[in-house]
Amino acid sequence: MSRLNAVILAAGKGTRMKSELPKVVHTIEGKCLVDYVIEAAWGAGVEDICLVVGYKYDIVRESICNKKVRFVLQEEQLGTGHAVKCAKDFLGNEGETLILFGDTPLITADTLLRLQAYHKEQNNVVTVLSAMVENPEGYGRIIRDDNGNFLKSVEHKDASEEERKSCEINSGMYIFQTKELKRALEEIKPNNAQAEYYLPDTLTIIKEKGGRADAFALDHPEDITGVNDQEQLKAAADIIRRRNACI
Repeated sequence: MSRLNAVILAAGKGTRMKSELPKVVHTIEGKCLVDYVIEAAWGAGVEDICLVVGYKYDIVRESICNKKVRFVLQEEQLGTGHAVKCAKDFLGNEGETLILFGDTPLITADTLLRLQAYHKEQNNVVTVLSAMVENPEGYGRIIRDDNGNFLKSVEHKDASEEERKSCEINSGMYIFQTKELKRALEEIKPNNAQAEYYLPDTLTIIKEKGGRADAFALDHPEDITGVNDQEQLKAAADIIRRRNACI
């Protein structure tokens, strides 16, 4: 088995939470949102974890249960690609790297293991975790050809009217060959509606260099659901309590 690391993006403020706390330290059943993500990563065989922190990062460091993770500071929030680039010294050059979000407490070790297995079976350089949803409004879309082969991932604001018809969304979670991730990060440009460095652009860069980029689609989007406001926090808490009751 090659080395597996994880970078968890946890720098945002989360203004829609209407709270002075960083979004990722809001709690469900006494644990921070990001703690659930950390546990899923450890459970999936990750050897080392780096949290990319920003807004009130000292509170994030103090609040999380698991103190074995490393931290790197993203002083300006310039997009997901920029966030991962802040962790480039952590990445190294070997094995694979998972990219995860600190506000997705429903992700499970089982789903991450299935993502890894698909990634290796297909001999991919990068595999994005995706899911089919009824209403993809606002999400980045996975675009496939007529035969179902992955073509690209495009952000909602940059998608054409035809591309927005896709109901397969990009979860923002990936597994990369680490060496190729680092190469691609050097080439992303902020040529988009938000003028940010988008991590999904690395998929196109990798494909153009002849590497395999692909999407592993979940049948049900529950595991990739993010928490952006208090209502979504309550909904995630209900799911976690339901899961705990089944154990």
